[in-house]
Amino acid sequence: MNDVSFVFALLLTYQAKHFISDYLLQTTWMANGKMKPGWGFLYPLTLHVLIHSVLTFIIVMMVNPSLWWLALVDFAAHFFMDRIKSARSLLGRFGDPRRQSFWIAFGFDQMIHHLTHYFIIWQLVTNR
Repeated sequence: MNDVSFVFALLLTYQAKHFISDYLLQTTWMANGKMKPGWGFLYPLTLHVLIHSVLTFIIVMMVNPSLWWLALVDFAAHFFMDRIKSARSLLGRFGDPRRQSFWIAFGFDQMIHHLTHYFIIWQLVTNR
């Protein structure tokens, strides 16, 4: 497989991984739990992010097992971004989807997740 095809395959794989993790496997309990004040967010958010990192781990292990640590990068980036987006004291205060601020925060969250995936893909391609 040439580099362009390989990158394209990884982009499609990570789009599917993101959809599966964020929309199919994220329960209402996880989504709502991420917004809890204090330390109440920790378990639901950790479980949600663990799903992301496990899927990244599986993908990475199929491509280049020596890059297993990229699953930890995905875990950390997703954990911090989702907490920032969900915490009512941070971007979570923009929780009204009728307001533009909600969509800006949502879009920023999605952009960070995609940039994380691009970094992982870049590592997989350059360390092939």
